[in-house]
Amino acid sequence: MSKEFEIVREFEVDVPPEEVWEAVTTGTGGYLWPMDPPEPREGGQGPFGSTVTAWDPPHRYTNRSEDVGFPVQSVNQLDYTIEPRDEGRRAWVRYVHSGIFTDDWNNQYDGASKHTNFYLHTLCEYLTHFAPRPVTFAQLNGPASSATTQALAAVGHALGLADDAAAGTKASVRGPGGRTLDAVVDYRNPYFIGLRTDNALIRFFGRGHWGAPLGISVHDFAPDADAQVNESAWQDWLNGVFSRS
Repeated sequence: MSKEFEIVREFEVDVPPEEVWEAVTTGTGGYLWPMDPPEPREGGQGPFGSTVTAWDPPHRYTNRSEDVGFPVQSVNQLDYTIEPRDEGRRAWVRYVHSGIFTDDWNNQYDGASKHTNFYLHTLCEYLTHFAPRPVTFAQLNGPASSATTQALAAVGHALGLADDAAAGTKASVRGPGGRTLDAVVDYRNPYFIGLRTDNALIRFFGRGHWGAPLGISVHDFAPDADAQVNESAWQDWLNGVFSRS
């Protein structure tokens, strides 16, 4: 049964509004996946076939899709309102994700809501620590055996994270090829783990809660970063985790 949804979040970040605007309208892959930037006008084409319905730099940006193409969603809208704080040194952001889910409403809403929290946290990490450095993006998924609610715990153990390693903890984690990565655990709950190194944001998505395999995205800001190398290395690492589990 089709039903509308709305997910609203508000937050502040220690960068000027112009930097938030740049991050959410250029689609570099700094905190999400790479995407085509919107045509800079109301009525222009937005990412993934959407239409720009509001364009007021650096204060308001909205895009809307009415033929999403997903079997469980028919309408999708993303709306950003950005206002200055502290004489323009900081920004206040109101983000609204809305639309229509056509099936499995509770599960879809729960997944979208929890993913929103993680994506917006990653946006703030990107703005605070890395923007506007160029980024190399890679993403990958685990095998079918990682589509369980226990998958993220297995990843945390493979990384060498203590069970009580909460957000803000510094850790030496076990990465691909036996390498040790010095990182900060910048996000952790039963659904997601976020790691921040000097040159990267590495995100782990425990999507087994919603019936999907575990995912990883790597936002690499090192000058010599190679997306294929990152993808292959982390894919081998992830496959190894679930071949042992």
